[in-house]
Amino acid sequence: MAKLSMPRRKAEKARRSASKRWSAYVTAHSSALDLEQGVFTWKDPKRIAASLKRSADMSERRKAGPYRSALSMLTFYVNRAGKNLPAAQREVLQRAKIELRKQFGRAKQESKE
Repeated sequence: MAKLSMPRRKAEKARRSASKRWSAYVTAHSSALDLEQGVFTWKDPKRIAASLKRSADMSERRKAGPYRSALSMLTFYVNRAGKNLPAAQREVLQRAKIELRKQFGRAKQESKE
């Protein structure tokens, strides 16, 4: 097996490192929603949900409905952050999902049995 030439090695390394950062690029440059700066770092789930709802309602570039777009962006961020997301912030974002459902009038009805 022949050794790779130096330029080819650098190209492969650059390609690998760029592919590791695609989620950061999508979060920053999403063509679907214009997010407020630092929205996923806030500590108030209601504020996060309200911001996502506002962004989704105002967007003319999204492909899905506003609720689906907002929830997708929130889920995308949580999933891509993975183990790097602190447990406390993960809990805030999970509560923001529930709040988002409420703000869009899609909260699950609790059965009274």
